[in-house]
Amino acid sequence: MSGQLTIPQLEKKALAIRRDIISMLEHAGSGHSAGPLGMADIITALFFSILKIDPQNPEWNERDYFILSNGHTVPVVYAAMAERGFFDVTELSTLRQLGSRLQGHPERTKLPGIETTSGPLGEGLSQAAGIAYSLQYLDKNPHRFVYTMLGDGELNEGNIWEAAMFAGKYKLSQLVCFIDRNNIQIDGSTEDVMPLENLRAKWESFGWHVQEIDGHNMESIIESASMGRAISNKPSMVIAHTIPGKGVDFMEYDYKWHGVPPNKEQAKDALKKLRTLNGKITHEGMA
Repeated sequence: MSGQLTIPQLEKKALAIRRDIISMLEHAGSGHSAGPLGMADIITALFFSILKIDPQNPEWNERDYFILSNGHTVPVVYAAMAERGFFDVTELSTLRQLGSRLQGHPERTKLPGIETTSGPLGEGLSQAAGIAYSLQYLDKNPHRFVYTMLGDGELNEGNIWEAAMFAGKYKLSQLVCFIDRNNIQIDGSTEDVMPLENLRAKWESFGWHVQEIDGHNMESIIESASMGRAISNKPSMVIAHTIPGKGVDFMEYDYKWHGVPPNKEQAKDALKKLRTLNGKITHEGMA
């Protein structure tokens, strides 16, 4: 069961998720900042509008699947799951702690609602394609979809392209994939480390239907998923252009924040910027 929030409500929820991310990472003292902040709008749209899920019944046998391939960005997924009601928001403070269900990379057996374990990059698309194949050819259930999230730096991995060939060959129309196209990875710009463009043409050449969107525009995100579901003879790829560190000006576009958490003062500053939209909202207008 998907949520029924309006676009302004979704945008407000994404802002809350960004604040959760900052608080989680500062408390943990380790983790990734830039990617989760940049992906917050897409993940919010997925968990509150697109995915057919039931937080009270995570194993619901008519649910859609969500596969996070770039597992290091999982704080944004944990925050969305908590805000959606899979578990209490207070548990977010246990991120990366010994024994916590909220590990630095998601573990399927730890937390109900997490579909696959991810850590080594490049595996999520193969997992998603396998599930989509089963739904389409074995279960013959056209009403369930598999959504997956990839990082753009992750496309350096060869098994991504093996999965791309597999999905194209079998015309996995129940597979909808998003790429977080933020143009950074741990060592710098993606185009300096290992150039990816023309990215759209690459995916089209593998037999995919491809859309390019602003990954911070809620309407575009939701519409792209709707279009992906409507394509009947191809897997769907949505290249979502995002800003790494979105919402915190001193993090935005800076690849050095890929794998670094904020310290106490940086977190305080970041939370202030998020509460005020970098000063656009006055104290009187703050919630």
